Amino acid sequence: GSMEPKLQLLRENVRTFPDFPKPGIQFRDICPILKSPPALTAAIDLFEERVRTMHPQVDLIVGLDARGFLFGPLLAQRLGIGFVPVRKKGKLPGTTVSTAYDLEYGRAELEIQEDAVAPAQKIIVIDDLLATGGTLCAACELLLRLQAQVLECLVLVELKDLRGAERLKPHAVFSLLQY
Repeated sequence: GSMEPKLQLLRENVRTFPDFPKPGIQFRDICPILKSPPALTAAIDLFEERVRTMHPQVDLIVGLDARGFLFGPLLAQRLGIGFVPVRKKGKLPGTTVSTAYDLEYGRAELEIQEDAVAPAQKIIVIDDLLATGGTLCAACELLLRLQAQVLECLVLVELKDLRGAERLKPHAVFSLLQY
């Protein structure tokens, strides 16, 4: 249908850099999507179609620091709902809730303002890329601690070999591109 030309445009605007940031890694660079208004529009169109079809009752879009901030507000605006950032520790004012999670090379912490979401609110979480799923898992944990309902996680690119979607269960993942 109308999805395939948009997906093709996205595929054409993802660059692969072999051996970055270290040998054996195929880095998927989405910067050309951001630089191309038609490609960025295609991405937001596809996310919007997914949410309107599958989750008509969504209350908020929650975006992850930092690239979820690029897609989340655009999607939220299209849907006529609010956007909430989940940030790296120490970046948000006021009372926050935080969680620590493991990275390949250590630990990190994410936080959200305590009053950013209300109990039972229906949330879509968005980020640019799903690799091992650590950051998205931490964000979902924060939202559950605030008693919100995570409907789905949206990502532009999913690296299938790293099995992040399995780690995120029971939360569903929708990815536009898979490598």
